[in-house]
Amino acid sequence: PDWQHLKPAILGAIMEHFMSGAPVMASAAPTVEAGESGEFYDKADEELVLTIKELLDTRVRPAVAQDGGDITFRGFENGTVFLHMKGACAGCPSSTATLKHGIQNLLRHFVPEVQQVEQVA
Repeated sequence: PDWQHLKPAILGAIMEHFMSGAPVMASAAPTVEAGESGEFYDKADEELVLTIKELLDTRVRPAVAQDGGDITFRGFENGTVFLHMKGACAGCPSSTATLKHGIQNLLRHFVPEVQQVEQVA
């Protein structure tokens, strides 16, 4: 089909939706704080985030540093902690197991609001 034939139908459907008063997006995005470090989290979760970061700095990072790696906090949203793995951790085959079983269990133990841990680039 030619764009010239599709364009009026597509624009009509979009305009009809806008005029209906229905929400443009399925759900509103949470208020996210993105600092200079590229971290993201809801301002309401700031105390949780500080606890998570403290646990990472005192219990996780020293352990992975011994193996030549590093793990940094990237964000927290809807019960999920997002971490970035660097150095030896980035290419290590057991990093997923470390992330899921070690770090996730540690954070869930001390911060019940944490449901899971995910790796981000």
